[in-house]
Amino acid sequence: MSLTKPNQELRRDLKAAAAILDDAAQDLFRQAKTYAEPEFLAAMEKIGRLQECVDKLDGYAEEVKNGAVRRDKPE
Repeated sequence: MSLTKPNQELRRDLKAAAAILDDAAQDLFRQAKTYAEPEFLAAMEKIGRLQECVDKLDGYAEEVKNGAVRRDKPE
C-alpha cells in the first residue's frame, strides 16, 4: 500500500525532525567531551532525552508508513 501525499509529507517531516534532533545530540556530545565530569554527566542526560525523542519520532514515522497513523486532508 502506497502512502497518500499528506502521509508522505507527514512521514518526511517526522524523519526530518528526528534527524535534526539526532544532529543536535551528536553536536552536544562532541562539545560535552571537553567538559568536566559534572557538566559532562548533565549533558549526557540531555543527550539521552534527545535520543528518546528521536526514537519516538522514528517510531511515529514507521507507524505512518505502516498505515497505523495517517493524515487526512482538511476539509
